Amino acid sequence: MNKQIIALPGSIVNLRFEVGREFSGRMSLKTSKNAAVALLCASLLNYGVTRFKNFPRIEEVNRIIEVLESIGVNVKWHEGNDLEIRRPEELKLEDMDKDAARKTRSVLMLIGSIMHDSESFKIPYAGGCKLGERTVEPHLFALQEFGVDIVATQGHYNVTVNKRAPGELTLYEQGNTVTNNVLMAAARTGGTTNVQSASGDYMVQDLSYFLQKLGIKIEGVGTPFLKITGVAGKIKKNITYAPTEDPIEAMFFITAAVVTNSEITIERLPYRWIALELLKLKKMGLEYTMSEPYKAGNGVVDLADVTIHKHDGKLTALADKIHPNLYPGLNPDNLPYFVLIACVARGRTLIHDWMYENRAIYYTELTKIGAQVELADPHRLYVLGPTKFSRADVVTPPALRPASLLLIGMLASNGVSTLRGIYTIQRGYEDLAERLNSLGAHITVFHDL
Repeated sequence: MNKQIIALPGSIVNLRFEVGREFSGRMSLKTSKNAAVALLCASLLNYGVTRFKNFPRIEEVNRIIEVLESIGVNVKWHEGNDLEIRRPEELKLEDMDKDAARKTRSVLMLIGSIMHDSESFKIPYAGGCKLGERTVEPHLFALQEFGVDIVATQGHYNVTVNKRAPGELTLYEQGNTVTNNVLMAAARTGGTTNVQSASGDYMVQDLSYFLQKLGIKIEGVGTPFLKITGVAGKIKKNITYAPTEDPIEAMFFITAAVVTNSEITIERLPYRWIALELLKLKKMGLEYTMSEPYKAGNGVVDLADVTIHKHDGKLTALADKIHPNLYPGLNPDNLPYFVLIACVARGRTLIHDWMYENRAIYYTELTKIGAQVELADPHRLYVLGPTKFSRADVVTPPALRPASLLLIGMLASNGVSTLRGIYTIQRGYEDLAERLNSLGAHITVFHDL
């Protein structure tokens, strides 16, 4: 069976669910979307051959690959989802695929890698999920410290470079992509850069481990304080790096197990990256068991196999609000799953999604499948459980995590449900229909022309 959902030209991919049952089995996690796109951008720092092991074949990755290929980078998939990247001596930046670039916010991270070899270039405006205004000012302020000037014009950011070593800088916002941009900017800038208010989140850690293989010295990985000793001049190394498994995908399958009251073992879970999420679930009454830890393919991150046990309707709502925070707090991308988990817990839960202007609004889509969700304001909502999910025919909302909530909720509904136009979900998850079917779901993929 083909391992990817391939859309026919001009078609829309939909999913039909014939479910309402418990699932069982084992699920091995794919590697991280957010780490993958950062690593693709960082591959331009290397003039040697870069090979990534077990890379995720998802739409977000495809868009960055399209951008890289359009500027002359040779990208080749190998068996087992290994990806090989060879950059040319000169990038054809004027040929950049604007349509692909505008479909992902990750394109902003190209600035931190391209700046070392080009004195001026253009980057199309970034896109991605529709979660409200997400300012690029933190990128502008941080990269200015490296002598990078970014001016927004019609449809593009005009970038000019007069590179210098900043010595010390404080990030305007403790964001993941801005921290990644600074890591790449410092990687080939001579001297030492001390960064305060860095993100310590999982995708930043993965990028840091990759850069260390390129010879960059990085201290403080996983903390708000980074000390980066860069390499002046070109880097030319033939290296292989294995990204870590995705903690957000882990939360997807944990939520699927909880919502369908199923026992599922999730293999290769980077458990320390979702330690608080697991603790909150435990306090709600969920029982799980964990194997002895073992190393990820990169030899750094600890993994474990985690079995989620059936709760038989015994989960209770937490008395305190559930909200995201900076690492090692509850991951902002995992917060949406607690909306759905709260639907099957007894009692009323307050969810406070303070990081995004518009994301909480999309949680009200769950009312279409029977959830009792009350929006208090653009950032807060109340969820009343337990819920008996109902079948529905729904168009996928344009935000990745809220869209995936509908998919999981439909797994728990009785009868036939349809989720239409799933491109948003394909941006972040690989081949979900086949993988969920391996656990006992009955999901059919079909296309509208």
